[in-house]
Amino acid sequence: MEDFLRTVLEERRRDAERAAAGIPVAVLQEKVAARTGRRSLMERLQRLPETDVCVVAEIKRASPSAGVLRADCDPAAIAGLYEQEGAGGVSVVTEPRHFHGRDGDLAAARAAATLPILRKDFYSVPYQIYETAALGADVVLLIAACLDFSQLRDLYIIAQAIGLEVVVEVHTADELEMVLPLANTVIGVNSRNLRTMKTDLNVTRELSRMIPPDRLAMAESGIHTRRDVQELRALGYRGFLIGEALMCSANPGLLLRMLLGHTHPRRRA
Repeated sequence: MEDFLRTVLEERRRDAERAAAGIPVAVLQEKVAARTGRRSLMERLQRLPETDVCVVAEIKRASPSAGVLRADCDPAAIAGLYEQEGAGGVSVVTEPRHFHGRDGDLAAARAAATLPILRKDFYSVPYQIYETAALGADVVLLIAACLDFSQLRDLYIIAQAIGLEVVVEVHTADELEMVLPLANTVIGVNSRNLRTMKTDLNVTRELSRMIPPDRLAMAESGIHTRRDVQELRALGYRGFLIGEALMCSANPGLLLRMLLGHTHPRRRA
């Protein structure tokens, strides 16, 4: 694991320890047990017609490779726009130091949209899973590059037990092989190497051959055009997690419609 991943994982582990000192895990567990109104990303992916796609549109304020993506970031307005233009889910990056994320961004997005909400962060300890559910997320994203199989399995089991759906993110064949035993998950293939921050869609193309046809798969990063979406859909990907392209766009609603293949603005309900 390179320095960036090691650093951010340790930072977020210490954040979890500080949070637990103020709000014990037992308090989070009580809050999670009282939750209602969960939203399912997996059901949306499973019900897609053969040629349709599900875009999980991301709210991300900044990234280590690109800096600030959108200075006027309004999570509620963006989440509402994503839903209006046909997104199937909303991903919210909450890591604060390198991505400028905030837990409040997730709450704002959930209040503004009826879509499934995915919390994207760097997980290594169980407290973070309970925290994610308590914040109101429906889906947690676990990064295989950050965890060994024992850690990954333990976090997966906790997430399943408290009603969170799981996306397991991979970038290599070895990582994909490691996560396949975790059956009730969405396999997310990230074309961005988190060690180098370089993006290569060939990774997504190549790993598609190794994903069993009965597994739900989602492509992440490096997706900019309708042609990219159509090509990867033909390779078996039903979901598309798209962040920087939308956050950097002068007209994210128009770009989202284009990626989905919609030629006209969607009418408000």
